[in-house]
Amino acid sequence: MTLKPLALAVAISAALGSACTSNNSVSLSDADRLINEQLEPQQLPTTLVDFSSAQQQGWLTAQQAELKPTASISTTALNIRFPSSVHMPKLNIEPNTPWDLSGLDNYNLAFEVNNLSPVSTHFYVELFDANGTSQSRELSIPKGYQGKVFFPLTGEKAATDKGMWANPMPWPTDEMKMVWRSWHQTLDMSQITKISFYTIGVLQDRTLEIGDIVLRPNPDAGAEWASNLVDRFGQAAKKNSPLKVLSEAELKAIAERELQQLTEQPGPSDRSRFGGYKDGPKLEATGYFRTEKVDGKWWMVDPEGYLFFSHGPANVRMSNLTTLTGVDFKDPSVRVVQADEVTPEDSMGIVTVSDEVRETRYVINETRHDMFEWLPSYDDSLADHYSYRRSTHKGPVPHGETYSFYRANLERRYGETEPESYVRKWEEVTLDRMNSWGFTSFGNWVDPAFYPNQQVPYFANGWIIGDYQTLSGHTNHWGLMPDFFDPVFAERARATIEVIAKDVQASPWCVGIFIDNEKSWGEREGSVEQRYGVILNALSKNANQSPAKQAFTERLQAQYSSIKALNRAWNTDFSSWSEFAENASTEQHSDAQVVDLSKLLEALGEQYFKVVHGTLKEYLPHHLYMGARMANWGMPDEIIKASVKYSDVLSFNIYEEGMQTHQWDFLTEVDLPVVIGEFHIGATTDSDNYHPGIVSAASQKDRARMYKDYMQSVLEKDYMVGAHWFQYVDEPVTGRAFDGENANIGFVTVTDIPYPEMIKAAKEVNYNLYPQRYGQ
Repeated sequence: MTLKPLALAVAISAALGSACTSNNSVSLSDADRLINEQLEPQQLPTTLVDFSSAQQQGWLTAQQAELKPTASISTTALNIRFPSSVHMPKLNIEPNTPWDLSGLDNYNLAFEVNNLSPVSTHFYVELFDANGTSQSRELSIPKGYQGKVFFPLTGEKAATDKGMWANPMPWPTDEMKMVWRSWHQTLDMSQITKISFYTIGVLQDRTLEIGDIVLRPNPDAGAEWASNLVDRFGQAAKKNSPLKVLSEAELKAIAERELQQLTEQPGPSDRSRFGGYKDGPKLEATGYFRTEKVDGKWWMVDPEGYLFFSHGPANVRMSNLTTLTGVDFKDPSVRVVQADEVTPEDSMGIVTVSDEVRETRYVINETRHDMFEWLPSYDDSLADHYSYRRSTHKGPVPHGETYSFYRANLERRYGETEPESYVRKWEEVTLDRMNSWGFTSFGNWVDPAFYPNQQVPYFANGWIIGDYQTLSGHTNHWGLMPDFFDPVFAERARATIEVIAKDVQASPWCVGIFIDNEKSWGEREGSVEQRYGVILNALSKNANQSPAKQAFTERLQAQYSSIKALNRAWNTDFSSWSEFAENASTEQHSDAQVVDLSKLLEALGEQYFKVVHGTLKEYLPHHLYMGARMANWGMPDEIIKASVKYSDVLSFNIYEEGMQTHQWDFLTEVDLPVVIGEFHIGATTDSDNYHPGIVSAASQKDRARMYKDYMQSVLEKDYMVGAHWFQYVDEPVTGRAFDGENANIGFVTVTDIPYPEMIKAAKEVNYNLYPQRYGQ
């Protein structure tokens, strides 16, 4: 039987309504069955979660979120408080019977939201299936917002089919669309078991009123909704942002005005030559940056002996600002490279293409190619900004031609009196901006062209890339983990650091060295597989082919007197150490084994830090080693413990609203100086970009407020000695070539125009940075 739309709505309403009365035998599962068995695309919309249902209230589980004690559930809405005293407070909605939504196509979840908080609220919604796979989206709603929010489920995808983290709004609407956030596999839509609402790392309590959750069909987006997305300046062609430029003449005029402002506002007057606090105490001058604890508070100390706090933008370079054009070449020579011959230019996607190779040009992806209103012909004066990426991390195009609108706009702004003179002008302007805006240093991933600048301190960096053995964790965010016990890894570390040392030339302007980034060490919490997946993978290997497995086998042999002793502890039945060496996979994990897995993870980390630290001290003995840049999804205690033994400064990438004291003050006990390697906040409502980044604001004004609040949470902590914003320039509207990121996370736009709200906020933070932190 197929119900007509009205009949279905009446039947579901009757089932849900009857379920709330004690005199009717219709159960909650009857309503589930009506949704699961009868729902078809043309029958939408219909209610999926009805907060007025007394029985559906039993689906709700507050996981450190709070339902208000008085009138917490009205007939139409749920009132949820997310306290700042909790890192990730959640409200879970779990139906008695999983929802089967597999028969639907091109639809979304929608609900009314009332932001009752005194500021904007960045929140997440995540769906789970019976396999534990999830899909999440995020959104920041303004203070006082009341309106509809929707979560696209099918028919509106991101990096998997268009090469972008977030697409434009596919149809005209005043509603707010949640943007894609998770990287997990496709959901099993036949078994949706849970919907979660949550916040992460908020600095102030938040309260949202959530209305009933309904299923709706997506309006027809039309055939052209993903076409002609960017104009000839790389700006969003279908959005009107406040900083949008319409001509080369306007772009040049804006540049001239800014150059005059930079001359008039050279920067704060309390800075030493190296950006330290010249009005503070003068300590021992070693000629290089170092760290010292002063009156119970950690500081960096600049080469002249002045207190120093490192704050500035990371990724100040142009090589990761290209976007895929949808074109590739049939000539395979452009993409052939050996693993141990990969250059920094390869990894950053700036390989040039010869005219002969261009003759084999063809369109590999029409969707991407149609995104551009304009791309230069190969004989155009702006064709120099084409390049090629040999491989991508994710997205529909595995390799192909790229274009940099940002570089093209710099040439438009500053002209080209000689080859790449606009690049030299960009470097000059960037240095002037850093000083004028009050920043004390660059962050990680600054273009090596800035290394000799002698105006702004910097951090050097390198990736250890090569043909070494690898290990796989439970989740490999950026690729497989190197086997640090493999001698080839040590060889590649040496080769990488040799190059860094040649570039740095022992300069006192180099604060320290970052090596690698956000390795998938494992989760800090979760299942054994989530925490120790990389170790379990190593144990499953044959010691004859895996240096890590060989090292772990030898370690366990030394720990246990016999294989029988290990079997007793691990509750296993290996017949010999030889069998263990061949494959030590286990499905169950005893408490004793988990303890050993923890020790092995620490040993793996210690091997990494020993190799990197030892090689750095050999080549760059006077420069600080900045640790492992751990992401908060990959910072297990074992790796933190290992890093403390070898790092001069610990580094964490913390993409949250700020540093919640209760979440991060374990670093007080570690008693080492700490730098934030990456953080950012973005907004989409008044920028060209379609994604806000990992942390979201409601507008540019709100973004500036959140930036100041974040920095306040950093400066008030005695163990913090720096924080680096990721990144200097907005990502391409159509997604960076490497992985489709297209977020509003820059201090400047694709046309190199600074966001005035962010520059004002940066000056408010930076001009008072040292008096505030030192306490004067």
